[in-house]
Amino acid sequence: MNIEIQSLKSGLTNRISINQELKVDKDLLKTTDLLDLKNVVVTGDISLSYNDYNLSLKVTGEMVLPCSLTLKPVNNPFIISIEGEYQELMADFGENTRKSENTLDIFPIIWENILVEIPMRVVSEDAETLKKGNGWNFIDDEKINNSPFEKLNELLDRKEV
Repeated sequence: MNIEIQSLKSGLTNRISINQELKVDKDLLKTTDLLDLKNVVVTGDISLSYNDYNLSLKVTGEMVLPCSLTLKPVNNPFIISIEGEYQELMADFGENTRKSENTLDIFPIIWENILVEIPMRVVSEDAETLKKGNGWNFIDDEKINNSPFEKLNELLDRKEV
């Protein structure tokens, strides 16, 4: 996502507003847990601050992730706020700073922030009703009373007496 910054550099404006839909290449999704990204919109502005560009962005959209129990796709909405100086944000992600004099590539910053927001586990609403099947049932962590250390504790209690 390249943003033209010539008007900032020349002093014609003091701020560039952004309101763009972000399209992510399907090949990038293959290296993540994401099945798809939908309706990703980047809004905000870029301003010139001393020798760097100050970003104030908001990224909204929906991640499509596999359900942890059924592997069915689950839509997970997200809202991300990104604030900071361009060179500093790019350095945090190990990316090179500006490659072009007239544009800023903010995609690496946005992409890394989306990856950080991926939840470790999502469960679809219909998976909650899926608790029993033919010859099996789902056991919650709360129902498990058989701790492997419970018997060890009993042995230690006996030796103290």
